[in-house]
Amino acid sequence: MAPAGDGAAAVTETRRGKATRFTLAGLRLALGWVFLWAFIDKLFGLGLATPDKGAWINGGSPTKGFLGNAVAGPFEGVYHSIAGAAWADWLFMLGLAGIGIALIAGIGMRLAAAAGGLLLVLMWTAVLPPENNPFMDDHLIYAGVLALLALTAAGDTLGLGKMWARLPLVQRLPWLK
Repeated sequence: MAPAGDGAAAVTETRRGKATRFTLAGLRLALGWVFLWAFIDKLFGLGLATPDKGAWINGGSPTKGFLGNAVAGPFEGVYHSIAGAAWADWLFMLGLAGIGIALIAGIGMRLAAAAGGLLLVLMWTAVLPPENNPFMDDHLIYAGVLALLALTAAGDTLGLGKMWARLPLVQRLPWLK
């Protein structure tokens, strides 16, 4: 016969697991919105981070302002040299949209985490050292959260991750999970 407390412990563990899954799903959705919003704002110039005249659809460059003016540190020359380049604008915007959509949908979490982590680390290197800390800033924290989301199958809760994982292509190429 099991001790009297085992049932309560199992229920608590089940609740804890459920709370963890939903917390990770919430983080996934929130971070997905951060990426997708950056894409939407830069595309349409909604006046928050990007003014209307700077919108990509109005001929503005999503990379020129930041990479051309705000970059500092050891990689300044590299970033200045690509600021406003059409290929950099396209890669940046496709990255923001793809990462944001993948995170919100809960699909391609490994690929989204890798691409998002790379983008965030590159953005971190653009302002070395960070303004308020010798090395740590929000870009590195977000990159760590992306890794956590990919490692915990966070796309399965409130997302299409389970359905995505059953696709024949994803089963053949597990890095697409």
